[in-house]
Amino acid sequence: MGGSEADGTAAGKRPNEPLGSHFVRSGWSKGELARQVNRRARQMGAHHISTDTSRVRRWLDGEQPREPIPRILAELFSERFGTVVAVEDLGLRTAHQSPSVSGVDLPWAGPQTVALLSEFSRSDLMLARRGFLGTSLSLAAGPALVEPMQRWLVPALPAEPLHSEPAGGARRPSRLSEPELELLEATTAMFRHWDAQCGGGLRRKAVVGQLHEVTDLLQEPQPAATSRRLFGCAAELAQLAGWMSYDVGLQPTAQKYFVLALHAAKEAGDKPLGSYVLSSMSRQMIHLGRPEDALELIHLAQYGSRDCATARTQAMLYAMEARAYANMGHPSKCKRAVRMAEDTFVDAGTEGDPEPDWIRFFSEAELNGENAHSYRDLAYVAGRSPTYASLAEPVMERAVELFGRDDEHQRSYALNLVGMATVHLLRQEPEESAVLAGRALDVAGRVRSERVNTRLRKTVAAATRDFGDVPEVIALGDRLAQDLPETAEAV
Repeated sequence: MGGSEADGTAAGKRPNEPLGSHFVRSGWSKGELARQVNRRARQMGAHHISTDTSRVRRWLDGEQPREPIPRILAELFSERFGTVVAVEDLGLRTAHQSPSVSGVDLPWAGPQTVALLSEFSRSDLMLARRGFLGTSLSLAAGPALVEPMQRWLVPALPAEPLHSEPAGGARRPSRLSEPELELLEATTAMFRHWDAQCGGGLRRKAVVGQLHEVTDLLQEPQPAATSRRLFGCAAELAQLAGWMSYDVGLQPTAQKYFVLALHAAKEAGDKPLGSYVLSSMSRQMIHLGRPEDALELIHLAQYGSRDCATARTQAMLYAMEARAYANMGHPSKCKRAVRMAEDTFVDAGTEGDPEPDWIRFFSEAELNGENAHSYRDLAYVAGRSPTYASLAEPVMERAVELFGRDDEHQRSYALNLVGMATVHLLRQEPEESAVLAGRALDVAGRVRSERVNTRLRKTVAAATRDFGDVPEVIALGDRLAQDLPETAEAV
């Protein structure tokens, strides 16, 4: 079965030790790995893939599978371990992919950015039931990610016109009036508010569809000022599409949207928006266990927007810097970044100029939530330190209190309830942890966020492992199994 999956080169094979190591650590059987590969292949439309245990055994023995198997395996192991596992990390080869559909090292030029945004959003809408864009995507990390992003800082060359002028020098009038542009920008803000309230799973395709519409407009003749505003809309929509993809667990798709959003922000001449996109990429790297990459991206964001970002945006970047230092195990640098975030936030909203909609999410509640999670992360890195857990507790309590009064940011409310539950676990208080996790489970039923669901499952699993005989923990585990069952097909 599945003869088409191998490259047919059996001579001189040696066991694939990197793949074998990841396979043993995963805890999967050969049959389970084969079933997961087949299921993922079907989701991608690769219906010719039919893997079995004997095929998995041959991969472990050194046989090189053909695409899309290497990328599927990298995706599955990345999800299993919660960190980036590249195809090369598995001792496998991957077919060369053109920059237009893979990788993050893309041309920094307006026409190419429009074409790539159009191509990628169209592929997402047409080919991806769950956001898997064929076999073309893999996660970038380390220098392969950070170095191309540094080109965001390189001064742009004189803009190449997106379209040639009509014969005779006559200019076509813009299709877009001022009210139409304002409506596009308001629609983008509306999508962002829906995401905060409902999670990334409900409106992601609508956002991708709107992004594709904006790229269509960018391919028509527009005055320079209109093009800049449209690039700003495209950047915000691509960032939001990336954020929603991240929220539902589609990590390679999310990264690609973030990269394209940064390119569009550069074309819009909007450095603060670019810094916000980089902060989203940084958060994803923390989630994937790459805090060093996260820190480099945040420092790039801070440097690039140092002379133009509002106090609220700067405070957000300091808070993300603290998260990166916490996950790297640097307490003094983390605490300094927390203080900088708090001190800078005091000036938020006082500059006089209106703030962009995309940064309004960073409220006092969000500030407290980020800083509390930094202290909580320090506690884990320091071996479940009660000292750092004690630092986290009052700050997290304040975040939960403030989010509890906020009907819009329900996902953030759930995530901070889970964060507070983990703090109580660190302080050996399972009953209090179970109460907070139960409240988070209430909210999880109202938002569609795989991120919330995953953190709930991990927290309840940790409570069960450490305090499995506590009645409140037992009841919570039973409720989780009923209200949030594990499914073969993730949202």
